[in-house]
Amino acid sequence: MFGRDLKQWRRPCVFYFGLVAVILFLVSGIAGAQGDWWKTGKEFLDSLGMGSSKGSLTTGEIGAGLKEALRVGTSTVVARLGRADGFNADPAVHIPLPKSLETVESVLGKVGMSSMLDDLELRLNRAAEAATPKAKELFIKSIQEMTLEDVNAIYKGPNDAATRYFQKKMSPSLADEMAPIVEKELSETGAVQAYDNVMKRYEAFPFVPDVKADLTGYVVDKGMAGIFHYLAQEEAAIRQNPAKQTTDLLKRVFAPR
Repeated sequence: MFGRDLKQWRRPCVFYFGLVAVILFLVSGIAGAQGDWWKTGKEFLDSLGMGSSKGSLTTGEIGAGLKEALRVGTSTVVARLGRADGFNADPAVHIPLPKSLETVESVLGKVGMSSMLDDLELRLNRAAEAATPKAKELFIKSIQEMTLEDVNAIYKGPNDAATRYFQKKMSPSLADEMAPIVEKELSETGAVQAYDNVMKRYEAFPFVPDVKADLTGYVVDKGMAGIFHYLAQEEAAIRQNPAKQTTDLLKRVFAPR
């Protein structure tokens, strides 16, 4: 009786401890360090007879593990970018001035007014940082709506399969959600006024070409590009780092196939 109950108890334990391992795996991949808890956790699973299991994962286990991994990964990306200097201080995703303002930058720079454009550029990045947290609930919603077919395609797909999935599914709704926040931030942080001041200075010079810039659309596009840039890195870390696959479960779920 007790032996049969123990077997029934161990099966869900494999699943839940596996999910914990996935979460810890993601966190360690972001931090770039492997702590003592990895060894302790593996020894604990081994002591229960779970660390060396060679059985096949069920579709439900793969789906649950992958979804949990994506929830942690997307939350990490949003937290990274949706804070002060998340965009501004990160060369990989920093938002420069629109190319349409290059002429303006060149003209004003020659007369010592480049600081006006530096201020505008900072405010564009601040607007993206303010709008990024809106992405979190959209990611969660998209993950919840994943079908078994979606999970299977991502699981068996290339290293950026999940990122492509989110881009295709979320881009229109994410742009719609971010646009009013960006527009509001551009207004409240003085970016619109800064832009108007820059253009007045520029247009005061004779024979300069007309210049226009859609600041809201530009910041939204660049903001989404930054989010998906880091999401692709998170996904690759899950799939490609054998050094972090310290348990049999992680090797079975995330090892290269």
